[in-house]
Amino acid sequence: MNKIILLGRLVKDPELRTFENGEKVYTKFTVAVDRNYKLVDGTIRADFIPVTLWGKQAEVLCKYLKKGNSISLSGRLSTGSYEDKDGNKKYVVDVIAEDFRFVGGKKDNGNNEELQSELI
Repeated sequence: MNKIILLGRLVKDPELRTFENGEKVYTKFTVAVDRNYKLVDGTIRADFIPVTLWGKQAEVLCKYLKKGNSISLSGRLSTGSYEDKDGNKKYVVDVIAEDFRFVGGKKDNGNNEELQSELI
């Protein structure tokens, strides 16, 4: 089973993208997910996880969510590799989101109810 669930914050404003033919829309964004422990000095580290979201959900996310908003999402882990210009093999990991929810309060985004209704 390939299932991943994340709870974190958007690192920057998501941007809607389309293929050259204009048929499919998607967005790529990064979610900062706090680790569940503190360092000796009390600081909390975060992992920065790349995510891709497709279609109507990508449109809704880009319309309503901005940098710093809290988000919960589920999806699957996608892995791949390629050769860079020097011939070195590079590995990439990405989460392909299947569902997301805005988890902030009204102070984070006054359009929470409207956002959730568009997702249904």
